[in-house]
Amino acid sequence: MTDPILVEIVEGTLASVEMEVETAIARTARSPMIRDAHDFRAGIHDVRLRKLTGRSYSALVQPVVRDYPIETMKPGDVYFHNDVYLSEGGIGHLPDLCVTVPVFHDGEVVAFVQAFGHHDDIGGSVPGSMPSHARSVFEEGLMVPPIKLWDQGVPNETALRIMTRNSRMPDSLAGDLDAECSACLMGARRLAELFERYGRQDVEECFDAIIDKTTETFRRELLAKIPEGTYVWEDYAEHDGVDEPRLHAQRITLTVDHAEHAPLTIDFTGTSPQAKGPINHAGDYADGVFLKKWLAPVLRNLADTPERMAELDVNEGVVPLIKMVFPEKGTLLTPVFPAPTNARTFVILRLLGVLAGVLAKATGGRMPADQETIRYTGVYGTDAEGQPYLMREVLGGGSGGRWYADGEDTIHVVPDSRNIPVEFAEARWPFRVERLGLACDSGGPGMFRGGLGYDKHIRMLRDASYMSIADRSILSCWGVNGGLAGRPFRVEIAGKEMDGLVDDYQVQAGELIRIRTTGGGGWGSPYDRDPRAVAADVRDGKVSIAGALGDYGVVLDGDRIDEQATAELRARLRPRADRFFDRGPGYARLSGGRAHAEVDEL
Repeated sequence: MTDPILVEIVEGTLASVEMEVETAIARTARSPMIRDAHDFRAGIHDVRLRKLTGRSYSALVQPVVRDYPIETMKPGDVYFHNDVYLSEGGIGHLPDLCVTVPVFHDGEVVAFVQAFGHHDDIGGSVPGSMPSHARSVFEEGLMVPPIKLWDQGVPNETALRIMTRNSRMPDSLAGDLDAECSACLMGARRLAELFERYGRQDVEECFDAIIDKTTETFRRELLAKIPEGTYVWEDYAEHDGVDEPRLHAQRITLTVDHAEHAPLTIDFTGTSPQAKGPINHAGDYADGVFLKKWLAPVLRNLADTPERMAELDVNEGVVPLIKMVFPEKGTLLTPVFPAPTNARTFVILRLLGVLAGVLAKATGGRMPADQETIRYTGVYGTDAEGQPYLMREVLGGGSGGRWYADGEDTIHVVPDSRNIPVEFAEARWPFRVERLGLACDSGGPGMFRGGLGYDKHIRMLRDASYMSIADRSILSCWGVNGGLAGRPFRVEIAGKEMDGLVDDYQVQAGELIRIRTTGGGGWGSPYDRDPRAVAADVRDGKVSIAGALGDYGVVLDGDRIDEQATAELRARLRPRADRFFDRGPGYARLSGGRAHAEVDEL
């Protein structure tokens, strides 16, 4: 039997090394996207390619060992790739660059340290390497299959020169790669010390115990709460940058059978054909291993308490519990090369919501409402010295209301990521940030309100080009169990409303860019929300007086609640039968006037 104390030591060491790698990258990287926005993550995998850490999701080691057998690796080697179609599903779009370092003990590979993140520019037809109107991956930037970037501690200067030559931000790219390679090599040394201290056999037995614990915990505590049966739901991306806006469906048929070794079967049949534009995600590789680990955090919402939910890591232990069934090649999740993928966040983020929605149907609503907590906005041009610049920011939004609490305001799906500090932005780029706050009324009304999005105002000091890669500009984050949808993404430039996908809208000096990100969906009927909570939201600027009246049926006289008028108004406003899902008014625009989808029926 594995020593439980040693298991705790090894588990803690893995988490510490992962954090140390990420801290080193954040302190030494050069690009704002990596250093300031923190759009990157690290992961530790064993020699069997299993992810051991659970604080953050990561890419895969499978494509590296496919092309470079483990027995050929040497200490000091660093492997690199960003090729979407040769990454076994671990890389979603070309700006996500991945470095992998093998860990050695007694001359043999025993583990891997990996880091991947979203970099400023890797070439392609537009600054930032995310052309919203791309029809081919060849427009999106430089594709690099797995290569040996460092050979026994010696960087491959030729490969680095090719990559930086293809980037509009060569210094930032070079600095970021150096930071990531050095941090992963440091992490490999830390892990080698762990093997040296306790021996390979005992450490690997601890790895097995860590993964097995996750498997059994998820099976016993979480999956057991889902009734056996088959459940179907779908949600949609709204546009692909090429065709006119329409409903691009991602469908999940969830089958639950607790007698099976893999109790959950997730069948994506019914997902729409691959898009002409860049919203495709190549997920049907390595038996969907990346998607299994990507989707599994949704299951933590089934935990008994929020505190218990926070304790549950998602490592390779979730993989045996899930079977995935993919449709034939040629869908949003099974695109055929060279279909473009740079906006694949529209699909993989939506899949989180589809799984939450189908689980809500299965569990009577014990899942959070929808959220859309990532989109890329930015400007580019030349500064006062005539030098080119690119400011691109990952702005979060509100998370969905939950069965026990309101959603969180302005969260980011990427662990530890954040908006770019105003002081840094104004010192570096030719604009002023005139407001950065919460978007009033953006959260979906509910017994538990959806979280609020950002309201950000940028005043340009020089002519520039605006860019955006954002979904949920027509559709809203849906509400559940009687909750209402949140407000969609909205951008106005000098009073003109923008689409969600924009490459190069010209902004004149002095014009104002106003960005309002999505609010999360509400949970439960808004007419069941405590009027005192509504009054508090009004005092805090999260809900307007008009919103309190129209969305919640709460009549306020200054700071005082008119309880009789509130009771009478709520009795008139309360619908005879609340919808289980509310998709917001944008759905009718794209569905031919329908208020809800057929799969919304319980």
